[in-house]
Amino acid sequence: MFAALAIALSAVAMTLIVGVRYLIASGGFAWATRLRHPGLYTGLDAQMRKEIGWSLASAAIYGIPAGIVAWGWQNRGWTAIYTDVTAWPLWYVPVSIFAYLFAHDTWFYWTHRWMHRPKPFRMAHAVHHASRPPTAWAAMAFHPIEALTGAVVIPLLVFVIPIHVAALGFVLTVMTVMGVTNHMGWEVFPRFMWKGPLGAWLITASHHQRHHERYGCNYGLYFRFWDRLCGTDGGLGSFEPARRRADRAVAAASGRGADSGGAAAGGEPHHAA
Repeated sequence: MFAALAIALSAVAMTLIVGVRYLIASGGFAWATRLRHPGLYTGLDAQMRKEIGWSLASAAIYGIPAGIVAWGWQNRGWTAIYTDVTAWPLWYVPVSIFAYLFAHDTWFYWTHRWMHRPKPFRMAHAVHHASRPPTAWAAMAFHPIEALTGAVVIPLLVFVIPIHVAALGFVLTVMTVMGVTNHMGWEVFPRFMWKGPLGAWLITASHHQRHHERYGCNYGLYFRFWDRLCGTDGGLGSFEPARRRADRAVAAASGRGADSGGAAAGGEPHHAA
């Protein structure tokens, strides 16, 4: 009975951690977007509220298995997570990080590609693609079915691939940052990371933007390896349509403000001849 309560509390705690992490990361990058590209999210308030709602629901789906595994690691010695940095050679730390990222990317590519089949798309993945254009708040805006496919991969990997607890924290940080920045509608990373030779293998916002434009390409999360190998790499997308939409929304909002101001002053709104 005590163990069941402890597991439940661990699941609640991890849900809160995932939810707060999402709010901080997405909120921070949404604020950066407002500073760097004012007006980019103008007119998307209703969409962003839906993104936040779906994402907080996903936080619970991610948090429950993570909380169960965390309890088992701390109390029963489950998992291959280690805390003594000397338990494995130092060279293994970056190897383990890459192994997790590549395994996660592989899982994501194939489940994501499956989600684009007609029936799974209608049942689940359409929720994510309802964000047009996606914003920094869309990182975890998933239907519960899709959230479940993403929630199990890291909790399963910790049972089979040894990793230092700090390295696992780094993996989770990369997962969070890439999930947010890939959807925010502009490139936060230096040009060499997405346009140069390194960008030929790494996924950033420009690459994922093409996925939201065309749907049938660019399924990866971190690396372009599987897309290139399987012929589904559609190259880099363009942010211009979203920026033009933002310009129109800002202009419309300004026009409404001017009309309101004119009416409040007792004058007639001006119309061009």
